[in-house]
Amino acid sequence: MAQKITPVLWFNKTGEEAANFYVSLLPDSRVDKVARAPGDNPSGKEGEAIVVEFTLAGQTYAALNGGPNFTPNESVSFQILTEDQEETDRLWNAIIGNGGAESMCGWCKDKWGFSWQITPRRLIELAFGDDPDRGRRAFEAMMTMKKIDIAAIEAAANAG
Repeated sequence: MAQKITPVLWFNKTGEEAANFYVSLLPDSRVDKVARAPGDNPSGKEGEAIVVEFTLAGQTYAALNGGPNFTPNESVSFQILTEDQEETDRLWNAIIGNGGAESMCGWCKDKWGFSWQITPRRLIELAFGDDPDRGRRAFEAMMTMKKIDIAAIEAAANAG
């Protein structure tokens, strides 16, 4: 069955560039279709990409080149659950290295202003697992980090 709801991300002329970058990050990702404007419009010229449909880790999205009227904010973010430190580092470094910015607790922002949470599964297991004391220590360690360091989170959890 086809996906019923498609999140649409608003861009100011850079949706195609962003979609191409996003699909480079994860397996099962691709640009599916680029719809070009059939004529000049308030957000662009004839022939420019107006909607870019893409699949990111099996989920369908669209990038809309809607113009400068709206910009992303932290109220919506994309969380990527990572399996190990290598994957955490790779994704974090790709987003930051492509004009993004670091934030706290595994959050970063890409160069288009969209927020990402690069979240190791191990962090979730420790911080929200069955042992509240270990969880508190893991959570407190996470609160001091930008990019998540799994070994440091585990050491903090086990420090009790």
